[in-house]
Amino acid sequence: MSEPVLRPTPPLSPRLLALAPIVYVGTSTWFAAALVLFLLDTPSIWTWTALSGGGLGIIGALIMLWQQQARRRGSKAAQKLD
Repeated sequence: MSEPVLRPTPPLSPRLLALAPIVYVGTSTWFAAALVLFLLDTPSIWTWTALSGGGLGIIGALIMLWQQQARRRGSKAAQKLD
């Protein structure tokens, strides 16, 4: 019996590879949840968890911007898109 011939996987569309919308929507969702939890006077652990999620989202967005600037500068350590 011969091995099946596998076709190469086609590349994903740029729309599916865009990370920025996911990070921005996720970060704003965490902050909206924190606001709702604060207004509903829920236990503080939930409010702090939502605030932490938003804070980590901001850190992620800053790292993305840092990588984009490094790529534009032509830094050898920058992540490549292709």
